[in-house]
Amino acid sequence: MSRIGRAPISVPAGVEIKISDSNLITVKGPKGTLEREISPSITVAVDGSVINVTRPSDDPVHRSLHGLTRTLVNNMVVGVTEGFKKELEVNGVGFRAIKDGTKLVLNIGYSHQVIVEEANGITFDVPSANKVIVVGIDKQAVGQVAADIRKKRPPEPYKGKGIKYANEVIRRKEGKTGAK
Repeated sequence: MSRIGRAPISVPAGVEIKISDSNLITVKGPKGTLEREISPSITVAVDGSVINVTRPSDDPVHRSLHGLTRTLVNNMVVGVTEGFKKELEVNGVGFRAIKDGTKLVLNIGYSHQVIVEEANGITFDVPSANKVIVVGIDKQAVGQVAADIRKKRPPEPYKGKGIKYANEVIRRKEGKTGAK
């Protein structure tokens, strides 16, 4: 039995969960509403303030979907109550980030500014010129937007210039002069 899949999900006060006949799960909370369609072979049951996810058999497909479905539903509950965030750091001489209305303007060493628009449910917070925080209620969307921003200028291994996650460690290389 899946350790992750069989763990119950506790539903905090103020969160509504609806499960339709077509296995469309709607989670509504103080920060917003999330919907996700899950596999019809997995059963999701709401018992008061606890959600249980069960599978019909020990078939490898059902086993893999069991833990995945439980994690997706748990991320929906956490997202509508607390939300998710990813922190990015902009490193380099003259590299900086500025928030202009709903746009994120990045000066990252190109001849032009790189402009990133806020997507649906995703907002940017720029506490300093070299730090960007991506905030939202959908974990997958927050991670994807953060990865897209990082992809604009990935960190390079010699000086560490570029955009990196706050907890990311860049493996550094020695330059040409270090090999003597």
